[in-house]
Amino acid sequence: MNVRIAAARVITAVLQDEGSLSTLLPYYTTKVDDRDKGLMQQLCYGTLRYYPRLLAYLNLLLAKPFKTKDKDLEAVLACSIYQLLETRIPTHAAVNEAVAACKALKKPWAKGLVNAVLRRFLREREQLDSALKQSSAFKTAHPDWLITLWREAWPDQLDAIVEANNAQPPMTLRVNQRQSHQTKYLSQLETAGIDATATLFTPEGITLKNPRDVSALPGFSEGEVSVQDEAAQLSAHLLDLKPGQRILDACCAPGGKTCHILELVDNNAELIALDISAKRLERVEENLERLGLQATLVAGDATDTNSWWDGQPFDRILLDAPCSATGVIRRHPDVKLLRKPADIAKLAKLQLTLLNALWPLLKDDGILIYATCSTLPQENDQVVLRFIASNTDAVVKKLDLATGIKTPFGCQLLPQVGGHDGFYYAQLKKQT
Repeated sequence: MNVRIAAARVITAVLQDEGSLSTLLPYYTTKVDDRDKGLMQQLCYGTLRYYPRLLAYLNLLLAKPFKTKDKDLEAVLACSIYQLLETRIPTHAAVNEAVAACKALKKPWAKGLVNAVLRRFLREREQLDSALKQSSAFKTAHPDWLITLWREAWPDQLDAIVEANNAQPPMTLRVNQRQSHQTKYLSQLETAGIDATATLFTPEGITLKNPRDVSALPGFSEGEVSVQDEAAQLSAHLLDLKPGQRILDACCAPGGKTCHILELVDNNAELIALDISAKRLERVEENLERLGLQATLVAGDATDTNSWWDGQPFDRILLDAPCSATGVIRRHPDVKLLRKPADIAKLAKLQLTLLNALWPLLKDDGILIYATCSTLPQENDQVVLRFIASNTDAVVKKLDLATGIKTPFGCQLLPQVGGHDGFYYAQLKKQT
């Protein structure tokens, strides 16, 4: 399949809410030549990262929006304008490929329209930019509703959030403490000719100067290192782990935090890894096997504890709750299109339900870490506030992190260019 057609199909499916980038891209990547796989990823991620800006252009260039059945043409045009703006692909090639795509999409009637729109974009770029300079979606490449929420919550950090979200995310590793350590693995990378630096806030983290396939990393297949963002690496440390504890990792897939917990206690813990998706637990199992770790995998709904809990309480619970993913937009740029304003209240309701369901499973003096990859207080501090208001035995512990913004009930990490993702943590202890 032509790489631009494949990219258009991925983007169209996202536009029509038929899947996420992480589920669609692997399938369509198999349809293109090996030499085009890198371009395929660049076109999909880049177009979706800047889609609000690209759509602003199209809204001026088109007499009327495309109908739902013609969203593939919108995807072709957006992808082409992205190429013209952000890649070294020659202008004539980008335009010609877009026109040719109309035939492949069985819409030859659109060839003239696509050609005219792109030619007009090239001629009138300066005028279009001037007309759109007051548009928030154009300036930030984010939906207006999300910018509004961030402006309310983080007015002083808004520009930095936008910049980080529109930047390429770093590739960060977690060194397996059972096999190696940060300094030793940095030396191995240097020997292999791979530029890298130690992370600032976690003792086992390493950030690569340039991302690369894991197969090129020394000792990866032997379990010496895993890929995990620095913000996520803080989860296991906040649990105050000790060998022999009974631990629940709720909503655990794909298993990065599960494995980190076991690495820190040298595989000496009774860990239940729970996820609602049996399919996603397969990925957890693969990670455990590669790292030589053991956990009990349970497919179940964390809100329905009677369906899977054996009645034995836990010393520690990690709840990495489903959320808006607004802290990891740079890794999942389709969030800009898939998330809607109404989703935030629905997610907050689910997060509170999860907290209330899992709290009775925690031992007295036990610790529960509430975590999200959201940057919205509606899913973070406000959820914790409602939880402690109805659970008088829950005590919020002060978090002593070297990064992030202290909040009344936790700590908010905002995404950093070249640094960690956006994340939220709250530590809750059950008082006797």
